[in-house]
Amino acid sequence: MSGENQQVDAFRTPDAPPSPTPVPAGPGQPGPASPSRARRLAVPAFYLAGVTAAFAYVGAVDPNEPGHYPVCPLFRLTGVLCPGCGGLRSAHAFAHGDLVTALGANALAVVGYFVFAGFMALWLVRAFRGGPTPRIVLRRRYWWAIGALALVFVIVRNLSFGSALAP
Repeated sequence: MSGENQQVDAFRTPDAPPSPTPVPAGPGQPGPASPSRARRLAVPAFYLAGVTAAFAYVGAVDPNEPGHYPVCPLFRLTGVLCPGCGGLRSAHAFAHGDLVTALGANALAVVGYFVFAGFMALWLVRAFRGGPTPRIVLRRRYWWAIGALALVFVIVRNLSFGSALAP
């Protein structure tokens, strides 16, 4: 080899064999030090603490009483219920364990609470065991289906026959 393509190793003599390529550690072989269990649990625990604090606040300050929270701007300007309308009332009922009232205020939000809870449980278990952080990986058509479901939810809850979905 010559010129700039030549490998330079300051600790190797010209007639010594090249240094071996590092091989990743396999099962049962010692590998690089993994972070401690407390360090792995810190990030998901931080997120869980934040969401718990938010639910505790909404559970303590009733959104059914006017003046505590701002009104939805879309509803104020157009009278149309967005997918999030009733979400605070739903969270308040959910925090108090009233699932029927929570579903009546915003059924889509309640589904979201359960999806979030499942994701957090998976993340905490994987962090405890030292596994990878879970990711929500869906194909594009599933994201479109979720968007279409939210759109149908908005349309139905704004029509007279869908008044059961309105907060």
